[in-house]
Amino acid sequence: MVDDKEKNMKCLTFFLMLPETVKNRSKKSSKKASTSSSSSNSSSSSKLPPVCYEIITLKTKKKKKMAADIFPRKKPANSSSTSVQQYHQQNLSNNNLIPAPNWQGLYPTIRERNAVMFNNDLMADVHFVVGPPGGTQRLPGHKYVLAVGSSVFHAMFYGELAEDKDEIRIPDVEPAAFLAMLKYIYCDEIDLAADTVLATLYAAKKYIVPHLARACVNFLETSLSAKNACVLLSQSCLFEEPDLTQRCWEVIDAQAELALKSEGFCDIDFQTLESILRRETLNAKEIVVFEAALNWAEVECQRQDLALSIENKRKVLGKALYLIRIPTMALDDFANGAAQSGVLTLNETNDIFLWYTAAKKPELQFVSKARKGLVPQRCHRFQSCAYRSNQWRYRGRCDSIQFAVDKRVFIAGFGLYGSSCGSAEYSAKIELKRQGVVLGQNLSKYFSDGSSNTFPVWFEYPVQIEPDTFYTASVILDGNELSYFGQEGMTEVQCGKVTVQFQCSSDSTNGTGVQGGQIPELIFYA
Repeated sequence: MVDDKEKNMKCLTFFLMLPETVKNRSKKSSKKASTSSSSSNSSSSSKLPPVCYEIITLKTKKKKKMAADIFPRKKPANSSSTSVQQYHQQNLSNNNLIPAPNWQGLYPTIRERNAVMFNNDLMADVHFVVGPPGGTQRLPGHKYVLAVGSSVFHAMFYGELAEDKDEIRIPDVEPAAFLAMLKYIYCDEIDLAADTVLATLYAAKKYIVPHLARACVNFLETSLSAKNACVLLSQSCLFEEPDLTQRCWEVIDAQAELALKSEGFCDIDFQTLESILRRETLNAKEIVVFEAALNWAEVECQRQDLALSIENKRKVLGKALYLIRIPTMALDDFANGAAQSGVLTLNETNDIFLWYTAAKKPELQFVSKARKGLVPQRCHRFQSCAYRSNQWRYRGRCDSIQFAVDKRVFIAGFGLYGSSCGSAEYSAKIELKRQGVVLGQNLSKYFSDGSSNTFPVWFEYPVQIEPDTFYTASVILDGNELSYFGQEGMTEVQCGKVTVQFQCSSDSTNGTGVQGGQIPELIFYA
């Protein structure tokens, strides 16, 4: 009995009295017992049911559990049970399969039960006809779920101007993108693909689903390259995404020639074309800018159903032609390229030739000041350098080092040591790899003046380097066997706003490592 009393002292005791009117029964029982009625029938009819008590003991300080903790999901034992993943796959094609009996009991959380309703006609109270004419798809929806996920849907179904329509047409959104948005709203899952992410971003912006829109932007930023930077620049301005716009400009500036030569450049609108041609920091030769503009003009003629003629190319370019800094081209580039393109008038061609040669230069409509381009930064990893009578020798062996950065940069080339025995010429094969895949390489020559300075060797195009991933920089030199070499190497170097880490590479067969050797500098744009 003592144990029972101690146990009861640690518990809370609740008396559940049924029915509700019995709560005051115990207090008034004695008073009612002394009062008798004139008729036994009326007395018996006014009697309340007997009081029932149930004792429930609740332990204090008990952690509250959620549905998923109480009912952990079990894998279906047979084919009659269908998992959420299977429903997702079925509903993507809108098979409208009837769920198993008591399907609600298969899923412990509201998220999983909502997921079963994704693209499912079961209990659907609205349908969407999505896509342009000839490519539409009819998709079911549930107003409550959609209104919870989007303020636009809430206003559409429950707002003051809500219309009670069973079918809503959405011609400006692609079906795949609309499905991706619905999947996020119903299933709390983000499923993006490279070929539909822009359309999904449009849908997320239109229906104000900010978290999905942010995920689309992050996806675009991680897949950003010179090939798609111009198109994404145009779209980022349309969607008013300044962070993505800035990322696009970083790629276009550093890898301007690759971006201008990409197919995507020809797909941009006229306003984006003008903004690129105005760009002061484009890291490209002006002849490349000129040729890219002509390529865009040719595609624009096709978009406008114009004949491919010189006159029409100039017509679609309009005033943007004068944003090309033709007078800053090398004379050979102008004489063999722009001057013979036919796009310039005879007077314009003569005036530009006079600009190159005459002391008194004529006035030009073209911008005559060269672009500033980008200033390369140099990350030097050695604190000193030296030379010895038996080092550093080159016999076709590879000098290599691995590095990683904390911000996206564009490697333009390497700084290399030269001869320690007077002036000499070297042939250098430089290479940049990531997990064994060659990202960039070039074979060039550089002249060493016999000093301990470093001499730049460039890639044909800057190579985009993503943060927090190790890349391998390699060089094979052929020339004077004895050269300077670095020593007192650092494992981490702060270069402006970029932190660079170094580690030894297994590709190095000529002695270069973190502490000493070749490849003293990384040359990059940030």
